[in-house]
Amino acid sequence: MRKIKLLWADDEIDLLKPHIMLLEQKGYAVDTAVSGSEAIEMVEENLYDVIFLDENMPGLTGLETLAEIKKNHASLPVVMITKSEEEYLMDDAIGSQITDYLIKPVNPKQILLSLKKIIDSNRLISEKVTNSYRQGFMELSSRVNDQLNDEEWKALYKDLIYWELELAKSSEESMQEILMSQKQEANKNFARYIDQNYAEWINDPDHAPVMSHNVIARKVAHILRKKERPTVLVVIDNLRFDQWKFLQSFFMQGFDLQKEEIYCAILPTATQYARNAMFAGLMPLDIQKRFGNKWLNDEDEGGKNQYEEDFLADLLQRLRLDIRFSYQKIIRLEQGKQLAENAKSLVASNDLLVVVYNFIDMLSHARTDMEVIKELAEDEAAYRSLTKSWFEHSPLREVLDVFAGLDVNLLLTTDHGSIRVKHPVQIVGDRNTTTNLRYKQGRNLKYNYKEVIEFRNPEKVRLPKSNISSVYVMSEPEDYFVYPNNQNYYVNFYRNTFQHGGVSMEEMLVPFIELTSKK
Repeated sequence: MRKIKLLWADDEIDLLKPHIMLLEQKGYAVDTAVSGSEAIEMVEENLYDVIFLDENMPGLTGLETLAEIKKNHASLPVVMITKSEEEYLMDDAIGSQITDYLIKPVNPKQILLSLKKIIDSNRLISEKVTNSYRQGFMELSSRVNDQLNDEEWKALYKDLIYWELELAKSSEESMQEILMSQKQEANKNFARYIDQNYAEWINDPDHAPVMSHNVIARKVAHILRKKERPTVLVVIDNLRFDQWKFLQSFFMQGFDLQKEEIYCAILPTATQYARNAMFAGLMPLDIQKRFGNKWLNDEDEGGKNQYEEDFLADLLQRLRLDIRFSYQKIIRLEQGKQLAENAKSLVASNDLLVVVYNFIDMLSHARTDMEVIKELAEDEAAYRSLTKSWFEHSPLREVLDVFAGLDVNLLLTTDHGSIRVKHPVQIVGDRNTTTNLRYKQGRNLKYNYKEVIEFRNPEKVRLPKSNISSVYVMSEPEDYFVYPNNQNYYVNFYRNTFQHGGVSMEEMLVPFIELTSKK
């Protein structure tokens, strides 16, 4: 194993020989430079793990040297050392992406601690996370197999996501595999729980969790009635709870977190059902009855979510909310840029601004259709990372920066999530059967009832029927439907893609976040 190699640049390097000797005794290899120019040359010629850089050197200053080094070695850890405690120097150094900051005179313990933080931090974090998960493993397993209510399922799912994100920082792949097995077991039990309770929830809303068709009435209406400040409701289509946690740090830069909750998406967990239900405040069958031809069934031609603004206007009226609102749907890049330009005036002229952002849903479908995206998002961790990269550079980030500068309530949510599918389940239907991989609606469907969750009487769960004999079947976690014809092709094409429409924690237990701008 090679030694950790350091470069120490200081115009008074001879005075630091005791420190350098100590580092060499501890097993570090140390090169020295007496100027910024020499340090830059040595960095170009050698491979270093860490640089100690004096701020106050003749010629190029430490900050100037740092800027030159970072041009070609942006990720190289640099520890700035200075005699001055001036705040502006610290700000400049931190803004220039230093890794640590020490004040002269430095002592050996400070130097060794700084190196330990830089060199060993990943290993130490990995060990701590792994040990903590081991200690909590039995308690988590007990909860996975317990008889849970809806609030306990939400809490369990949050904890599973917490450990998934924490263990992703660890190099212990075996622990990650154990957690994935726990999560798969939890998902199987969750599917059974939904099968046993879903119809009762729909018919007895007073004893049901918050769901798509009442989330605005139960989570948004009371905020609007206060009229303390404008409210912005951002619905990012297909946003899973783990993706929210991955994006949370961006939101915390401009907003204070008030509540982090989970609500339950209706079945099927598909946009035309869940998002229409959200804005109408009604289950799909009731939307069809109230609005007639504004509800389109799966086999009908045309966009299935064209009337969300009409549904929302009707819902606000039924809730007796006499407010001004604007509805903005973003499905193309230029629309996002235009919203960023108009966001301030839209907030100023409305009590409620609704922004529906479709990109993550498009990303999910693109992962199915585009080989490049398949390679970039091959698993949950990569999918989260791709989402984060998109968000960081998207117009939505610009829009949120505008909102952060205003006095607003920001409500962030989604209509449903998605799950990575692995196991094909065979089904047979006619040409009018829906094409979604996670649910099917139609007549004369043939399938193994043990492999699905079925609604043979759709009206009982307030779902519309295309014809008198229509049934709905939903796939269980990690399953996807395939037809016998050309089965091998479709099995391989869709395996490990992210889909929605069926029953799983990832699709049904989705985030509802309340924030207020720091302003």
